[in-house]
Amino acid sequence: MGANGGADLASSFGAVAAEYDAARPSYPAALLDAVEELAGRPLAGADVLDVGAGTGISARALLARGARVTAVEPTAGMAGRLRAVSPGLPLVRADGNALPFRDSSADLVTYAQAFHWTDPARSVPEAVRVLRPGGALALWWNLKDRGVPWVREQSARMRAACPRYHGHRPYGGPPEDLSRSGLRVSTAAVRWERRVPLGTALLDQASRSYVAVLAPADRERLLAAEREALLAAFPDGVVVEPYVVELVVGVVAGAGAGAVDGSADGSANADGGARR
Repeated sequence: MGANGGADLASSFGAVAAEYDAARPSYPAALLDAVEELAGRPLAGADVLDVGAGTGISARALLARGARVTAVEPTAGMAGRLRAVSPGLPLVRADGNALPFRDSSADLVTYAQAFHWTDPARSVPEAVRVLRPGGALALWWNLKDRGVPWVREQSARMRAACPRYHGHRPYGGPPEDLSRSGLRVSTAAVRWERRVPLGTALLDQASRSYVAVLAPADRERLLAAEREALLAAFPDGVVVEPYVVELVVGVVAGAGAGAVDGSADGSANADGGARR
Protein backbone atom coordinates (compact mmCIF):
# COMPACT_ATOMS: atom_id res chain seq x y z
CA MET A 1 0.00 0.00 0.00
CA GLY A 2 2.40 2.71 1.13
CA ALA A 3 6.12 3.22 0.88
CA ASN A 4 7.00 1.74 4.25
CA GLY A 5 7.65 -1.73 2.92
CA GLY A 6 8.59 -0.72 -0.62
CA ALA A 7 6.11 -0.15 -3.43
CA ASP A 8 7.38 -3.14 -5.39
CA LEU A 9 6.95 -5.45 -2.41
CA ALA A 10 3.44 -4.16 -1.78
CA SER A 11 2.46 -4.61 -5.43
CA SER A 12 3.96 -8.13 -5.57
CA PHE A 13 0.84 -9.59 -3.94
CA GLY A 14 -1.17 -9.27 -7.14
CA ALA A 15 0.82 -12.07 -8.77
CA VAL A 16 0.27 -14.43 -5.83
CA ALA A 17 -3.32 -13.53 -4.95
CA ALA A 18 -4.60 -17.10 -5.46
CA GLU A 19 -1.88 -18.53 -3.22
CA TYR A 20 -2.52 -15.83 -0.64
CA ASP A 21 -6.25 -16.54 -0.51
CA ALA A 22 -5.79 -20.31 -0.39
CA ALA A 23 -3.03 -20.51 2.22
CA ARG A 24 -2.90 -17.47 4.48
CA PRO A 25 -4.38 -18.07 7.92
CA SER A 26 -7.64 -16.48 8.98
CA TYR A 27 -8.16 -15.15 12.49
CA PRO A 28 -9.40 -16.82 15.68
CA ALA A 29 -12.71 -15.82 17.24
CA ALA A 30 -10.77 -14.62 20.30
CA LEU A 31 -9.16 -11.88 18.20
CA LEU A 32 -12.51 -10.44 17.17
CA ASP A 33 -13.64 -10.73 20.78
CA ALA A 34 -10.62 -8.62 21.74
CA VAL A 35 -11.40 -6.05 19.02
CA GLU A 36 -14.90 -5.67 20.45
CA GLU A 37 -13.57 -5.43 23.99
CA LEU A 38 -10.97 -2.76 23.25
CA ALA A 39 -13.19 -0.83 20.83
CA GLY A 40 -15.95 -0.83 23.42
CA ARG A 41 -18.70 -1.91 21.01
CA PRO A 42 -19.94 -5.04 19.22
CA LEU A 43 -19.03 -5.73 15.63
CA ALA A 44 -22.63 -6.61 14.84
CA GLY A 45 -24.20 -3.63 13.12
CA ALA A 46 -20.94 -1.66 12.90
CA ASP A 47 -19.96 0.14 9.69
CA VAL A 48 -16.43 -1.14 9.01
CA LEU A 49 -13.82 -0.09 6.46
CA ASP A 50 -11.39 -3.00 6.11
CA VAL A 51 -8.35 -1.33 4.57
CA GLY A 52 -5.74 -3.36 2.71
CA ALA A 53 -8.38 -6.06 2.55
CA GLY A 54 -6.39 -8.22 0.16
CA THR A 55 -8.47 -11.18 -0.95
CA GLY A 56 -11.05 -10.57 1.80
CA ILE A 57 -9.87 -12.93 4.55
CA SER A 58 -10.40 -10.41 7.36
CA ALA A 59 -13.44 -8.82 5.70
CA ARG A 60 -15.24 -12.17 5.61
CA ALA A 61 -14.43 -12.76 9.29
CA LEU A 62 -15.88 -9.35 10.16
CA LEU A 63 -18.98 -10.02 8.06
CA ALA A 64 -19.51 -13.28 9.90
CA ARG A 65 -19.70 -11.27 13.14
CA GLY A 66 -22.51 -9.13 11.73
CA ALA A 67 -20.53 -6.06 10.67
CA ARG A 68 -21.40 -4.03 7.56
CA VAL A 69 -18.05 -4.20 5.77
CA THR A 70 -16.61 -2.26 2.86
CA ALA A 71 -13.30 -3.68 1.62
CA VAL A 72 -10.61 -1.18 0.58
CA GLU A 73 -7.82 -2.63 -1.57
CA PRO A 74 -5.40 -0.91 -3.99
CA THR A 75 -3.80 -3.89 -5.75
CA ALA A 76 -5.56 -5.08 -8.90
CA GLY A 77 -4.71 -8.77 -8.52
CA MET A 78 -5.83 -8.92 -4.91
CA ALA A 79 -9.00 -6.97 -5.65
CA GLY A 80 -9.77 -9.29 -8.54
CA ARG A 81 -9.44 -12.33 -6.33
CA LEU A 82 -11.65 -10.71 -3.68
CA ARG A 83 -14.35 -10.05 -6.27
CA ALA A 84 -14.12 -13.66 -7.47
CA VAL A 85 -14.45 -15.29 -4.05
CA SER A 86 -16.74 -12.72 -2.39
CA PRO A 87 -18.75 -11.09 -5.19
CA GLY A 88 -21.29 -9.58 -2.81
CA LEU A 89 -18.73 -7.75 -0.69
CA PRO A 90 -18.57 -3.99 -1.41
CA LEU A 91 -15.09 -3.12 -2.69
CA VAL A 92 -13.38 0.24 -3.20
CA ARG A 93 -10.02 0.50 -4.97
CA ALA A 94 -8.00 2.80 -2.72
CA ASP A 95 -5.39 2.78 0.02
CA GLY A 96 -5.28 3.97 3.59
CA ASN A 97 -3.21 7.07 2.87
CA ALA A 98 -6.16 8.71 1.07
CA LEU A 99 -9.50 7.16 2.01
CA PRO A 100 -12.29 8.15 -0.42
CA PHE A 101 -14.97 8.28 2.28
CA ARG A 102 -16.89 11.06 4.01
CA ASP A 103 -15.91 12.42 7.40
CA SER A 104 -17.47 10.54 10.33
CA SER A 105 -18.84 7.74 8.16
CA ALA A 106 -17.42 4.62 9.86
CA ASP A 107 -17.55 2.99 13.28
CA LEU A 108 -14.37 0.98 12.75
CA VAL A 109 -11.35 1.15 10.43
CA THR A 110 -9.43 -2.13 10.38
CA TYR A 111 -6.06 -3.17 9.01
CA ALA A 112 -5.26 -6.89 9.01
CA GLN A 113 -1.65 -7.58 8.00
CA ALA A 114 -1.65 -4.26 6.13
CA PHE A 115 -0.91 -1.18 8.21
CA HIS A 116 2.86 -1.44 7.70
CA TRP A 117 2.32 -0.72 3.97
CA THR A 118 0.97 2.74 4.81
CA ASP A 119 2.55 6.03 5.81
CA PRO A 120 1.25 6.47 9.39
CA ALA A 121 1.62 10.25 9.15
CA ARG A 122 -1.12 10.10 6.51
CA SER A 123 -3.08 6.93 7.26
CA VAL A 124 -3.73 7.60 10.96
CA PRO A 125 -5.24 11.09 10.41
CA GLU A 126 -7.27 9.66 7.52
CA ALA A 127 -8.68 6.95 9.78
CA VAL A 128 -9.51 9.52 12.47
CA ARG A 129 -11.22 11.71 9.86
CA VAL A 130 -13.59 9.00 8.63
CA LEU A 131 -14.34 7.60 12.09
CA ARG A 132 -17.39 8.70 14.05
CA PRO A 133 -17.01 9.90 17.64
CA GLY A 134 -16.35 6.81 19.72
CA GLY A 135 -15.17 4.87 16.66
CA ALA A 136 -11.93 2.89 16.59
CA LEU A 137 -8.89 2.15 14.46
CA ALA A 138 -7.90 -1.53 14.84
CA LEU A 139 -4.57 -2.86 13.57
CA TRP A 140 -3.57 -6.49 13.82
CA TRP A 141 -0.91 -8.90 12.61
CA ASN A 142 -0.88 -12.71 12.59
CA LEU A 143 2.73 -13.52 13.48
CA LYS A 144 4.28 -16.96 13.72
CA ASP A 145 5.56 -17.45 17.25
CA ARG A 146 9.34 -17.22 17.02
CA GLY A 147 9.62 -18.60 20.50
CA VAL A 148 9.08 -22.01 18.84
CA PRO A 149 12.37 -23.45 17.50
CA TRP A 150 11.18 -24.55 14.04
CA VAL A 151 9.61 -21.13 13.39
CA ARG A 152 12.83 -19.41 14.41
CA GLU A 153 14.78 -21.70 12.08
CA GLN A 154 12.38 -21.00 9.21
CA SER A 155 12.78 -17.25 9.71
CA ALA A 156 16.56 -17.67 9.57
CA ARG A 157 16.29 -19.61 6.29
CA MET A 158 14.07 -16.93 4.75
CA ARG A 159 16.40 -14.17 5.88
CA ALA A 160 19.39 -15.95 4.31
CA ALA A 161 17.65 -16.76 1.00
CA CYS A 162 15.60 -13.58 0.41
CA PRO A 163 17.43 -10.28 -0.10
CA ARG A 164 14.19 -8.37 0.52
CA TYR A 165 13.24 -10.35 3.61
CA HIS A 166 11.35 -8.44 6.25
CA GLY A 167 9.88 -9.60 9.51
CA HIS A 168 7.16 -6.97 9.66
CA ARG A 169 6.14 -6.45 13.23
CA PRO A 170 3.09 -4.61 14.51
CA TYR A 171 2.99 -0.86 14.65
CA GLY A 172 6.44 -0.05 15.94
CA GLY A 173 5.88 3.35 17.51
CA PRO A 174 4.83 3.89 21.11
CA PRO A 175 1.13 4.31 21.86
CA GLU A 176 1.77 8.04 22.21
CA ASP A 177 2.30 8.24 18.44
CA LEU A 178 -1.33 7.23 17.90
CA SER A 179 -2.48 9.22 20.90
CA ARG A 180 -1.25 12.41 19.27
CA SER A 181 -4.02 11.89 16.70
CA GLY A 182 -6.59 11.88 19.48
CA LEU A 183 -6.80 8.12 19.94
CA ARG A 184 -6.88 6.26 23.25
CA VAL A 185 -4.71 3.22 22.62
CA SER A 186 -4.99 -0.32 24.00
CA THR A 187 -3.20 -3.51 22.97
CA ALA A 188 -3.75 -7.24 23.22
CA ALA A 189 -2.03 -10.46 22.14
CA VAL A 190 -3.97 -13.57 21.14
CA ARG A 191 -2.26 -16.96 20.87
CA TRP A 192 -3.61 -19.69 18.63
CA GLU A 193 -2.43 -22.38 16.22
CA ARG A 194 -3.54 -24.07 13.03
CA ARG A 195 -2.76 -27.48 11.53
CA VAL A 196 -2.35 -27.50 7.76
CA PRO A 197 -1.05 -29.89 5.10
CA LEU A 198 2.53 -29.34 4.02
CA GLY A 199 1.34 -28.03 0.66
CA THR A 200 -0.67 -25.27 2.33
CA ALA A 201 2.30 -24.24 4.47
CA LEU A 202 4.43 -23.98 1.33
CA LEU A 203 1.78 -21.95 -0.51
CA ASP A 204 1.71 -19.61 2.47
CA GLN A 205 5.45 -19.07 2.12
CA ALA A 206 5.11 -18.58 -1.64
CA SER A 207 2.60 -15.78 -1.00
CA ARG A 208 5.08 -13.75 1.06
CA SER A 209 6.18 -10.56 -0.70
CA TYR A 210 9.89 -11.23 -0.21
CA VAL A 211 9.47 -14.67 -1.83
CA ALA A 212 7.17 -13.43 -4.61
CA VAL A 213 9.80 -10.94 -5.85
CA LEU A 214 12.52 -13.59 -6.22
CA ALA A 215 13.55 -14.76 -9.67
CA PRO A 216 11.53 -17.88 -10.60
CA ALA A 217 14.51 -20.24 -10.35
CA ASP A 218 15.51 -18.84 -6.95
CA ARG A 219 11.93 -19.11 -5.70
CA GLU A 220 11.71 -22.73 -6.86
CA ARG A 221 14.96 -23.64 -5.08
CA LEU A 222 13.85 -21.91 -1.91
CA LEU A 223 10.49 -23.67 -1.76
CA ALA A 224 12.09 -27.06 -2.54
CA ALA A 225 14.52 -26.57 0.35
CA GLU A 226 11.64 -25.44 2.57
CA ARG A 227 9.69 -28.58 1.71
CA GLU A 228 12.60 -30.72 2.89
CA ALA A 229 13.03 -28.74 6.10
CA LEU A 230 9.33 -28.88 6.98
CA LEU A 231 9.13 -32.59 6.24
CA ALA A 232 12.05 -33.14 8.59
CA ALA A 233 10.18 -31.25 11.31
CA PHE A 234 6.75 -32.73 10.48
CA PRO A 235 7.27 -36.17 8.90
CA ASP A 236 3.52 -36.86 8.82
CA GLY A 237 3.07 -33.92 6.44
CA VAL A 238 0.84 -31.93 8.82
CA VAL A 239 2.42 -28.64 9.90
CA VAL A 240 1.42 -27.19 13.27
CA GLU A 241 1.79 -23.43 13.00
CA PRO A 242 1.77 -21.43 16.27
CA TYR A 243 0.66 -17.80 16.00
CA VAL A 244 0.46 -14.71 18.14
CA VAL A 245 -1.97 -12.10 16.81
CA GLU A 246 -0.82 -8.71 18.01
CA LEU A 247 -3.60 -6.13 18.18
CA VAL A 248 -3.52 -2.35 18.56
CA VAL A 249 -6.80 -0.44 18.96
CA GLY A 250 -7.13 3.33 19.09
CA VAL A 251 -10.50 4.77 20.12
CA VAL A 252 -11.60 8.24 19.03
CA ALA A 253 -12.83 10.50 21.79
CA GLY A 254 -16.57 11.08 21.90
CA ALA A 255 -19.87 9.54 22.93
CA GLY A 256 -19.60 5.81 23.41
CA ALA A 257 -15.81 5.85 23.37
CA GLY A 258 -15.44 4.03 26.68
CA ALA A 259 -13.65 0.76 25.92
CA VAL A 260 -14.20 -2.14 28.27
CA ASP A 261 -10.65 -3.34 28.79
CA GLY A 262 -10.81 -4.90 32.24
CA SER A 263 -7.42 -3.52 33.21
CA ALA A 264 -6.00 -0.31 34.56
CA ASP A 265 -3.40 0.16 31.81
CA GLY A 266 -5.69 -0.42 28.82
CA SER A 267 -4.13 -3.74 27.82
CA ALA A 268 -6.03 -6.98 27.39
CA ASN A 269 -5.22 -10.66 27.55
CA ALA A 270 -7.10 -13.03 25.27
CA ASP A 271 -6.83 -16.79 24.79
CA GLY A 272 -3.60 -17.10 26.74
CA GLY A 273 -1.91 -14.05 25.18
CA ALA A 274 0.50 -12.13 27.38
CA ARG A 275 -0.18 -8.51 28.24
CA ARG A 276 2.18 -6.20 26.47
